[in-house]
This record gives sequence, C-alpha cells and structure tokens, in this order.
Amino acid sequence: MPKRNRLSWRRVFVAFSLLIGCWLVSWLGARWLIVRAPLDHADAIVVLSGSSTLSERMQHAARLYAEKRAPKIMLTTDNRQGGWSTAEQRNPYFHEIAINELNQLGVPRENIEVVRPSVNSTWQEGMVLSNCAKTHNLRSILIVTSSYHSRRALFTFRTFFADGDTQVGIDPVETGVQTPTPATWWLHKRGWQFVPVEYLKLIYYLCRSL
Repeated sequence: MPKRNRLSWRRVFVAFSLLIGCWLVSWLGARWLIVRAPLDHADAIVVLSGSSTLSERMQHAARLYAEKRAPKIMLTTDNRQGGWSTAEQRNPYFHEIAINELNQLGVPRENIEVVRPSVNSTWQEGMVLSNCAKTHNLRSILIVTSSYHSRRALFTFRTFFADGDTQVGIDPVETGVQTPTPATWWLHKRGWQFVPVEYLKLIYYLCRSL
C-alpha cells in the first residue's frame, strides 16, 4: 500500500477512535448522573417541581401510586405559572396543573398535598421537606424527579435528612419521555440544558455542603 494511502487510513482510524471515545465519555457522563434508591413502600411519594419535565414526573408518580408504593403524593411548588387556560381564564400555577394531571391519571385529590412554602431550588426543597417530614411524622419518602437530576436530588435530601430518622429513596423517571437518552443527549438542545448544567450545579452543591 502506498505511503500516502497508509497515512490517510491512519487519519481515518484516529478520527473514528476519537469520535467513539467522545461518544463513550458523553454516554458515561450522562449515565453517572442517574441514580436509583428504590423503596418498596414509603409514607409519601414526593414529586419535585420542574415545569419543563412536569408531565413525565406526574405520569411516573401516578404509576408508583397505582402500585401502592405510598398512600399519598406530595408536590413541591416553585409558585410559577403556566400558559393561559381558556377554560379557567387565567394562567394556572404549575402545581395546579400537576394536581389536575395526577387526578386524570387516577390519583384522588384528597391524596395529593402541596408542600409549602414555595421553593426556588433543590436545596430549598430539601430544607422544606425535612421540616415537613418532622411535622407530618414521615418515616420514609420516595422522591420522583427527572433522571439527570436524580444524583443531585438524592445527595441534597440525604444531606438534610442525615440527622433524622426518615428514610429517603429515589425513583427517577426513565429517559426518553421528556428527557433525551444518555446515548444521544448531545444531539438535543434540552440535553445540553440538562447534562452539562447538572454537573455545574452538583459541584456547587458539594461545595455548599462542606
């Protein structure tokens, strides 16, 4: 084989290897963010707020409720409003939209509770829910959130619940609903909003907990 051809094939091989290497790193990086700590039964399913993935979280929480994993569902709220509702002639809050969706999925309204006060971050959710667990005497909670948020959420809640007797589990939504899969997240705008940003937030939370 001529020397020029050998060099061309070598460059193709190096480029292909780099491409595979980058894909593998991106896949492993996304997979690492996803953690599970399932509970067979909990006192409450806690769905964390997040308007961009609200539908997938409600569907997953409703399935867990139907499986009798907990007798009630608790929702945190960021007190933000959604789009205009012609039926209600107003902009309903996302927690109201969540309640309606859960109800349509078979969860009775009396078994849905909104946790107050409103929150602006996962850190505040951990703080509010740790106080709520003491008030309601919750011995165990099962957190529902989106996949790439699960590691930071579990770390945050276990930090706040470390000195208590409440057991914390987490059952995140599978990717592929409103969240891109680990193999292809970098092909989607939403993937870039989730995966790299989540690493920055996780680093910040780790430093904050020190």
